Amino acid sequence: MKDKEGVSMRISLLDRSLYYKGLMILIRKDRQIHDEERKMMMSIGKMLGFDPKFCTKTMEELLDNNHIAEEPPLFSEHDIALCFIRDGLRLSASDGQIHEAEIKWLESVAKSNGLIDLWITELEKLSRASHDDPDHSLELRNFEWK
Repeated sequence: MKDKEGVSMRISLLDRSLYYKGLMILIRKDRQIHDEERKMMMSIGKMLGFDPKFCTKTMEELLDNNHIAEEPPLFSEHDIALCFIRDGLRLSASDGQIHEAEIKWLESVAKSNGLIDLWITELEKLSRASHDDPDHSLELRNFEWK
């Protein structure tokens, strides 16, 4: 993602961790992890610089781990939060249906990050978007890492 001067924005390690954890919380909302979600999470983990073994183990333990706090992540920048919401919507739709629990949780992320005004717009965009290649349409591809 580029800032107003056209410079690529960077995501800190803390925001990368919040991003990945937040998406993991999201995919467990329907109490199953679908193949497309698994594939996307492995790709996202790679983009964020996480070890593939860590990503695989996290998904294996995700549904049974009762110690994961499910509060919405609070990102350091609105642009990162908006990117997260957009990717979260794509991830939610990747299994062919978006569950109400996923929508409610993403809405809470929008509220926590001061983006509730953009929430309806993002839902409308999702309904019009093509999901033929969800990996290449990830907003996360527009950021660099610190």
